[in-house]
Amino acid sequence: MDADYSLMALRLGLALLAGGIIGLERAMHGREAGFRTHALVCVSSSLLMVLMVYQWGLVPEEFMDTIRVDPSRMAQGIMTGIGFLGAGVIIKEGLTVRGLTTAASIWMTASIGIVIGMGLFFPALLATIITVLTLSVFRWFESVLPAHMYAKFSVRFIRSKGHVDEEALRSLISQHNIKAFESSYRLSDEGKSFEYEMTVRTRDKKNFRNLAQSLMDMDDVNEFRITPC
Repeated sequence: MDADYSLMALRLGLALLAGGIIGLERAMHGREAGFRTHALVCVSSSLLMVLMVYQWGLVPEEFMDTIRVDPSRMAQGIMTGIGFLGAGVIIKEGLTVRGLTTAASIWMTASIGIVIGMGLFFPALLATIITVLTLSVFRWFESVLPAHMYAKFSVRFIRSKGHVDEEALRSLISQHNIKAFESSYRLSDEGKSFEYEMTVRTRDKKNFRNLAQSLMDMDDVNEFRITPC
């Protein structure tokens, strides 16, 4: 039994270490679920799987022939509960969604805890290394990878100072290497202003700033907004 206690302590300790390493990367980048959250998720998942491994010691001998155990059911229950925790760190701010990577890291941390609880140390170590590399190295890779950036763009013109038609506006947008889609139109301020709303796309955020500067230099622009999404 002493050997079993040592093995239990080893598994929970390794789960604490693995969860802490993953959580440390999240905490260093100011994420909602950081060091403590990931450590607790990994340890709790490992603890439940340790219970599953040693549950036969809790069953009286007269019931051994009648009890049937499916080890996967405990893992299924853990992952179902982790789904609620992962959903809690996903935040929607306007048109932007944050927290998906942190939710995925919590899911992965729970999986690592399950594997450690079962005593499969090598795949747990490999999964921990892969997770940390994915969260850190791939962050740099994503930052240098060319990607489209979208934004909601609206601009309001003062009608008394002249009317800028849609073709002229699209021409101004394209001069900044931005492509516009899905136009909508609206009169506001009791007909004194005319507003265009579009979805725009570019490969460089600087293009949005340059477009904003051009709009600020136009006298007939009453108001504009560029909201990344």
